[in-house]
Amino acid sequence: MSLRILMNGCCGYMGRCIAAMCKNNPKIDLVCGVDISDNTEGLDFPVFSEASAVDVDFDVIVDFSHFSCIPKIVEFAVSRKKPIVCCTTGLTEEHLKLLDDASKEIPVFKSANMSLGINVMIALCRKMTNLLYPDYDIEIVEAHHNRKLDAPSGTALMIADAIKDEIDNEVNYVYDRQSVRRKREKTDIGISSIRGGNIVGEHEVMYIGGEEILKISHSAQTRDVFARGALAAARFVFGKEPGYYDMTDMIQL
Repeated sequence: MSLRILMNGCCGYMGRCIAAMCKNNPKIDLVCGVDISDNTEGLDFPVFSEASAVDVDFDVIVDFSHFSCIPKIVEFAVSRKKPIVCCTTGLTEEHLKLLDDASKEIPVFKSANMSLGINVMIALCRKMTNLLYPDYDIEIVEAHHNRKLDAPSGTALMIADAIKDEIDNEVNYVYDRQSVRRKREKTDIGISSIRGGNIVGEHEVMYIGGEEILKISHSAQTRDVFARGALAAARFVFGKEPGYYDMTDMIQL
C-alpha cells in the first residue's frame, strides 16, 4: 500500500517538484494539495484553498509553503491527528513553539534543510569545531537565488547552531560587520549571505587559523535533493509516536 501525501504549498516550485517525483514512485501517492494560489495547471490531484476544506483521506502532510501558512497547517495536522513534515524556512520562534507544542500530540518532522549531504556536513562541522576551536576562527557563507526572502538561510543558522552546541562558552552570531565596527572576537561566528541568479543553495564553513584555512562546503545542484529528502522524511515519520523528529533521527536509523 502506498503512502498517501497531502502537499501543503503544492503550487509552488518545491510542491511541483515533489508532485513530479511522486509520479515515478509506486510507494508514494500524492492524493491532494493545499495552496492559496489558483495556478493548478499540470497538477493531477485535487487542490484546496484551505486545509480545513480537505475531504480526501491521507497519511502524512508535507509542508513546503510560506512561513505565514504554518499556524493553520499545524492546527489542521493536530485536528486530524496526522504527522507533518515541515520543510518551510524563515520560521519565527512563535512558529517553532507551535511545532513543538504540536509534537506532544502528533509526530512532527522539522528540518531547515532536507538534504542528506547537508546533514553529513553538519556532523563533520561538529567534529572539526571540537578539534580546532578556539584556535581557529569560524565563518559561514551561504548563497541562494535572488527570490529567497529570508537571510541568513535556515540552513546557515542550523549549521551555526550545531557548531555553537559544541562550544562551552557563549558565542555571538555576527551578520553585518559594517554595523559592528570592532575587531573580530574569538567568540564570533560570522554568517554572510549572497543572493543572485538561480543558485539552488550553497553553504561553506571556514575554519581560519594563523597558518592554514580548512573549508567544508555543500552545493545543491537541483532542488530534487530537497524533494527526495522530504519524501524520505514522510516515510520515516509515518507510524511514529508523537514527538519532534529531524534528519539526525532519520540518518541514525
